[in-house]
Amino acid sequence: METLFSRFYYLVENTDLTYTRYLYHQINWNNRLIGIVGSRGVGKTTMLFQYIKQNYPTGSTEVLYVSLDHIWFTTGSLWDLAVDFHNHGGKRLFLDEVHKYPDWSQVIKNIYDSFPEMKIVFTGSSILEIHKAKADLSRRAATYVLHGLSFREFIDYEYGIKINQLSLSDLLQKHVEISLEINKQIKPLVAFNEFLRYGYFPYYKEDKQIYHFRVLETINAIIDIDLPASQSMEHATLIKIKKLLSIISSIVPFTPNITKLASQIEVTRPALMNFLILLHNAHVLLLLDKKANGIKKLVKPEKIYLANTNYSYAFSGNNADIGNVRETFFFSQVQVTNSVSYSDETDFIVDNLYHFEIGGKDKTERQIQNLNNAYLAKDNIETGWGNHIPLWMFGLMY
Repeated sequence: METLFSRFYYLVENTDLTYTRYLYHQINWNNRLIGIVGSRGVGKTTMLFQYIKQNYPTGSTEVLYVSLDHIWFTTGSLWDLAVDFHNHGGKRLFLDEVHKYPDWSQVIKNIYDSFPEMKIVFTGSSILEIHKAKADLSRRAATYVLHGLSFREFIDYEYGIKINQLSLSDLLQKHVEISLEINKQIKPLVAFNEFLRYGYFPYYKEDKQIYHFRVLETINAIIDIDLPASQSMEHATLIKIKKLLSIISSIVPFTPNITKLASQIEVTRPALMNFLILLHNAHVLLLLDKKANGIKKLVKPEKIYLANTNYSYAFSGNNADIGNVRETFFFSQVQVTNSVSYSDETDFIVDNLYHFEIGGKDKTERQIQNLNNAYLAKDNIETGWGNHIPLWMFGLMY
């Protein structure tokens, strides 16, 4: 355990407290059992270190962080670590990458039940379905999802300019006055074009030149490491999932012909649907259904998008289709706080009430003129009017 403490102290000491993600302030850290899931690279681990650094003195033995893919666990067990930690006065245990530890849910349940004075925070891949874990953690754990940076967060992270989070109703009703105030602080279109290309994962700051290469590495790691760690999969299956993603990424937004697509990658229709749902749960794809119901079921989506605009540029470079990029931005940002589903009349319907058509600054009202609660989300405008709203403002909602 000495090795784990030493590594833990070093990592916390070198943690930057300058910027914290939106979720940090939404978590009730007093809960006994907290689960945080999200894609690789969105900042789950950094958030843990920030909380520890801000709430525990340097060198405290009451708190311990461990990553369950650490080499220590090739010979040591999580249960034995928890017992030893408890016996030495440990009170708060932070467990990272839990999906890489066999029977993680059962062990965490045992720790939770055996040491009622100990608080546990665990993180894992967004693929984790905690409500389906072998041990019923859903009744015990407060679970949170961490998404990539919103445009609002990017402005803070990159430029140090803080903008209040907007609700959809405030955005629809007050977008003109809000945009005018923001325009006094920043040129939003400049920042927006940056965000579309490289602003979703916080690690973009480490090296923007190789960022898209790292994004593709992130996708590969999700498929090669996280999927097999969470699901029982053979190597041949992973190859087929990569082929599926390659096909979809070349023609998004993709309107799927499930039978044809299943034939292309040589799998059954149910297997293909399962692949799509796994990639959706892993935050690699976004599936647009006719009605948003939360947990995805084996129902054919109306359209398929990449999960964020940075993926579009990583796959296609400067050839990324701007129309697709705009729709992907709207979908990926709004779906974090509101339900987004397919509409026969417009690009999207939000909360089964508001229609949105996405386009450039010259987009007309032709497609929405006979609809109630209908809006245009328009690119390349700093300030809107009436039901014409700047597209970038839909990135201010989380």
